[in-house]
Amino acid sequence: MAAVLSRRALNRATLARQMLLARRKASVVQAIEKLAGLQAQAPNPPYVGLWSRLEGFHRAQLTDALKNRRIVRMSTLRATLHLMTASDAWAWRPLLEPVHQRGLSGLHARALEGVDRAAVVKAGRALLGDGPLTGTALGQALAARWKDHAPASLAALIRNNVPLVHLPPAGSWNSHQNALLQPLGAWLGDATAGIATATQDDLLLRYLAAFGPATLADAGAWSGLTGWKAVAERLRPQLRVFAGDEGQELFDLPRAPRPDPDTPAPPRLVAEWDNLLLSHADRRRVLDEAHRARVFTINGIVRGTVLLDGFVAGSWKIERATRTATVVLEPFVRWSAADRRGVEEEALRLLAFATDAEDAGGERHAVRVLSPA
Repeated sequence: MAAVLSRRALNRATLARQMLLARRKASVVQAIEKLAGLQAQAPNPPYVGLWSRLEGFHRAQLTDALKNRRIVRMSTLRATLHLMTASDAWAWRPLLEPVHQRGLSGLHARALEGVDRAAVVKAGRALLGDGPLTGTALGQALAARWKDHAPASLAALIRNNVPLVHLPPAGSWNSHQNALLQPLGAWLGDATAGIATATQDDLLLRYLAAFGPATLADAGAWSGLTGWKAVAERLRPQLRVFAGDEGQELFDLPRAPRPDPDTPAPPRLVAEWDNLLLSHADRRRVLDEAHRARVFTINGIVRGTVLLDGFVAGSWKIERATRTATVVLEPFVRWSAADRRGVEEEALRLLAFATDAEDAGGERHAVRVLSPA
């Protein structure tokens, strides 16, 4: 009989692997590799995500890694923007082609009806071979030839068939300009030599190292890929198998950390769109279903969250006014006095991290705690 892991045991195992039980000493590249990428839908959340996980992290460390091509921002898992190490981006992106092809459904599929897709992709590659372009400029250039098709859908066809890097400064702290796009191979150049394409077996092992123990449905939710049952059967002899508290089969690496469920978990402010909330089909290991609608909004935002005792207990955001920055905390449940002090201290540390050097001496920092709804 497989050993049973409680929801709390899954929580502590996941937090340990996500570096949220204790901040770690690691480089940006080491951390992003261990985390199997960081969701990067907006520029600032990955910086906050690393701040919440690493000792002594400074924003320049990630910015420099992007500029130096050790970390790239591009569409990978779930056909969404992630920060990946250069080697993982190169190895994983071919495996994720089916996910990107599914991204051309709906409006884009209708807009591309009747078009010779191979010809458009060839033309897009040629345009990008002449130099980086924004998605808008790429779509407009293609529409000059395919006049009856929407520029945005033509650009989407290229993005979903050609691995494209968002060139820095796009994706760096407070940068909100339209990204220049360049094919991954052109951006990385000789750095890709000797890097083999990953297999789905490789991907499952990396997923479990970062997010396990987990079900095969969890692996599918994280990656967007299907076909995990055959992968798990091939790897079963080298995996440990547990049961969840509802009888579900959980796979894990034999030597991966599984801390005692009573291991203390300090207060943490988790970034918007953080991997912690986006990498399992069943998110109850960190997020009670009763709170889901307060985190995942109807307009597609995944709010920054407060972890207390390892579980989502509220949300946070930064509000700025003239010479003042305030972290607004919204509890989902009533916090104890000690929990409130711990969260407020963490919030002030976040403001110190997020303050630009020129404001460090003149910006007032504050924390406001709303009443629980």
